[in-house]
Amino acid sequence: MASSKGGVATSTAAVAARASDMEKMSIEQLKGIKEQTDLEVNLLQDSLNNIKTATGRLEVAATSLKDLSLRPHGKKMLVPLTASLYAPGTLDDADRVLVDIGTGYFVEKTMNEGKDYCERKINLLKCNFDQLIELATKKKTVADEAGAILQAKLRQLTPTT
Repeated sequence: MASSKGGVATSTAAVAARASDMEKMSIEQLKGIKEQTDLEVNLLQDSLNNIKTATGRLEVAATSLKDLSLRPHGKKMLVPLTASLYAPGTLDDADRVLVDIGTGYFVEKTMNEGKDYCERKINLLKCNFDQLIELATKKKTVADEAGAILQAKLRQLTPTT
């Protein structure tokens, strides 16, 4: 990872060094690098989409906790049993909530602890998202460089008419 101080010069030098190394490779090696980095970029893109989905769910959960904390004791409401099945219920204790911590495990927390949990998870996911974006960008650059060098080598092998 390039440091912020002189980061552009460092990354430009790394790109130039990588390009000169790739120019020495055979066509088969370049094809392999291109295919591998394209696969990695696709996997990173899938991970980015999963993080977006998880972040969205946590943001909905945090909003729901906020809305729930504002409802009065004894309020009639629909309780979600599944994603599409709701049962009528009455709000008993809005200060205690069950938080899904993953793989089917739930932990009872206070309303404030539940909100804090959601915020911490959202911040963690956003940090991971930013790191994956940076990595995907670098991988995409490598794939593009390998593709460009591969195309140039293939053009050199093709007889001109």
